[in-house]
Formats: sequence, C-alpha cells, structure tokens
Amino acid sequence: MSPIRTLVMGLGQMGRSHALAYHADPDFEIVGLVNRSAPDLPEELRTYPLLSDFEAGLALRPDLVSINTYTDSHAELAIRAMEAGAHVFVEKPLAGTVEDARRVVETAKRLGKKLVVGYILRHHPSWVEFVERARALGGPYVFRMNLNQQSSGSAWEIHKRLMETTSPVVDCGVHYLDVMLQITDAAPVEVRGMGLRLSNEIAEAQVNYGHLQVLFADGSLGWYEAGWGPMISQTAFFVKDVMSPNGSISIVMDEDARSDDIDTHTKTARLRIHHAERAEHGGFARADEVASMAGEPGHQALCEAEQRFVARAIAEDFDLTRHMEDAVRSLEVVLAADRSMREARAVRL
Repeated sequence: MSPIRTLVMGLGQMGRSHALAYHADPDFEIVGLVNRSAPDLPEELRTYPLLSDFEAGLALRPDLVSINTYTDSHAELAIRAMEAGAHVFVEKPLAGTVEDARRVVETAKRLGKKLVVGYILRHHPSWVEFVERARALGGPYVFRMNLNQQSSGSAWEIHKRLMETTSPVVDCGVHYLDVMLQITDAAPVEVRGMGLRLSNEIAEAQVNYGHLQVLFADGSLGWYEAGWGPMISQTAFFVKDVMSPNGSISIVMDEDARSDDIDTHTKTARLRIHHAERAEHGGFARADEVASMAGEPGHQALCEAEQRFVARAIAEDFDLTRHMEDAVRSLEVVLAADRSMREARAVRL
C-alpha cells in the first residue's frame, strides 16, 4: 500500500505525540499540520507544512485526519473530515455530548470510514493482560479506579484550559469506563456523580475534583475519581483494582511514582492477582501472584502502537463496531456523572 496521507489537527501534548508517531512510521505520510497558533515543534516536525486553517488541510486530500483538539470541536471536525473522504483518528473523549458522539459514529458507518478513538490503554500490553485476567475471574465485579493529578505551572494552565470544556471526571474517566466495559460486557444502567470546586482560579460553575459510581446490568459496580490542580494529594493519585467473588487483580505502582509524570498514567509496574479460594485449614489455597510488567512501553511508544493499529484498521478493513459503541457508552456514563453532580441526583441510562 501507499503511505496513508495524514493531516494532524491540533498540536498540543497528544497531537505532537501522534504526529511524531506518524513521522516515525513508514505506513504514514504527513501532508500537513494544523494549529491555530504557531507551536514550538520538535525538530522532527518542523519540515512539514504548518497551516492555521482546517479547510486548507482538507484541501490536501488526506486519507486520514488525526484530531487532537479540545473536546467541544471533535464532532464537527470528525464529520467534516469523513465527508471530505478521510478516515479519522480522534482523541478521547469522542465528543462533547452523547448526541454528537452518535452523529460521528453514524457518519462513519454511512460513509464506510474508519473511526478510531484515542483509548490508548487498549494498545498497552500490560493493560490488555489486566483486562484478560480480570475477565478470567468472572463477575460480578467491583471496579475501584482513580487518576488524580497534582499539577502546577504550565501543567495547571493546561488543566484550567481543559476545564473550560470538560471536567476531570469526563476527560480522564472515559479511559477507565472503557476498561470497565471491556471487562464486564454488561450495559451501565445508573450513574451517580459528586464534584467540588477546589480552586478560586477556575469559574464558579467548574469543578476540578469529582467522582462517580456506576451500576451495571449484571450487578457489577464501579467507582472512579479524578482531580486536577496544585491542591491534589500526591499520595492518592493512582488506584486500579478489580474484585469479584473469585478474587481480585490490582495494579501496584512503584512507591516513587508521581502523577505529574505522563508515563505513570499508563504504567502498571506490577500486577497482583489474588484468589479467594480457601484450603481446608481456612487459609488461602494459593499465595498471591505478582506479575512484573518490566519493559512495558512508555507514552510515546504507546502512541506509536496506537497509530499502528489505525494503519492496520484501514489496510485490513477492521470491523470497529464494538470499538465505536464502547466509545459512545463510556462517554454516556461520564457525562451522566457530570450531570448527576450538577443536579444532585442519580441518572438512569
């Protein structure tokens, strides 16, 4: 196949990482980079045409448009790209509303275009093993997950800009709701959310800390917590546990892991697998198994793996129906949680 002619829209943290992945992969050919302002790009990306207008980028007739802008623009850009004849990779969340997310999916189906949403954990070998081992335990499940991020300086400025369009529970929560959905296969049926404004540097209507509880049709339940800012505890940023009647599986982080290191957002370090089976003496029949995840990929390597999946999805005509459905369902849950926290009531799905 000829290289996939690729237009990259948005050159923030994730956009640059994806652009570097396309640059390094011979299956892709970058035809243009689009950003509203003039970004400070790494040396590898400075030779590509830099545009400030999306339509000018579409005029280059790309095969793939990579959308890495703020959430509220995802749906419009994705639909315009597909209507112009391109496949689409779009960073998570898929859209700002469930209705817009469904419009994007319906457009992909109607036009026969591939739509890949940036759920990077699906391409992480350690997280793939985490999901497989959790499924092997059998349900119903309890999911305990969080990702609090202590931020200051430029990182806090990025978080404040993100909160103009999306809350931490929505922005990060879609990743971990996607993990829950992969493990249980059951539909989410009710969501409860609570949140708090923990800073006078953000608008009164915004919250920079929140958590949700979600009930599934098979009886499983999940909890997710997310907070951003200089006030967030550094010691309470990472919990990833799945429990069932048959045992549990947990991600055990290194003691010196920090929430302001982007690689720690996907690292697993070790998996601890616990079996509930007891022996005749009443104690546990088996000791906990600890599986080392040494050598797992870092953030940039994961972006490269994610884009290799995009290339294969196009070349091999993958059926992405379940992928797209999960993207909509995970978004539906976190948006219901955001609604629940603002209306102080449970939301039925």
